[in-house]
Amino acid sequence: MNPPANFHFEGQKNNEQVLLLVRRHWFNILVQFIMVFFLIIVLLLSYIIIPLAFDDFSDIYHSGRLLSFIESLLAMFILTISFIIWIDYYFDIWIVTNQRIVNIEQNGLFHRTVSELDLPKIQDVTTQVVGLIPTFLNFGDVYIQTAAETGRFRFRQVPEPYKIKDLIMNLRKKQQHQESNDLGEMIQKKIHDEIHEEFK
Repeated sequence: MNPPANFHFEGQKNNEQVLLLVRRHWFNILVQFIMVFFLIIVLLLSYIIIPLAFDDFSDIYHSGRLLSFIESLLAMFILTISFIIWIDYYFDIWIVTNQRIVNIEQNGLFHRTVSELDLPKIQDVTTQVVGLIPTFLNFGDVYIQTAAETGRFRFRQVPEPYKIKDLIMNLRKKQQHQESNDLGEMIQKKIHDEIHEEFK
């Protein structure tokens, strides 16, 4: 979850520090790969069972024609599905900085959506961990409520959701404290300038 020391992302500001880099929990990608594992088993069994079950097709099978062609198509399909699942997992990223939250979501191979949320716009942060496995492995969703009409900003199936919630809330409080200090300094400066003008 902690970003590499040299990690930078497109659009990062000069004084912006990356505090957290989050991807979905590994169990999420494992569930998606169950279908792939099943297809791999089917492919491997087809090399053994089909020639034994269909003696009439054994010549076609061993000469590398129809069945070999179908098996090659299935193998390419498995590789393509595996690649898409991995790309979707690896490039779905949530970045928490000292100024904002950036959500980079990969949809398929050629479509990427980037959205961001400034810390001052955060109103509330909640977590949702549902089920035995998510509870045991400590992963779930983190929802960030904003004042905007678009509703909630969502971290989907991320590890250690409570830690993420605490970090975001602490950053929000720090931001509010900084805003209060800045406002206080601005008011003090304005009062000082007005008094200074009066006694000129």
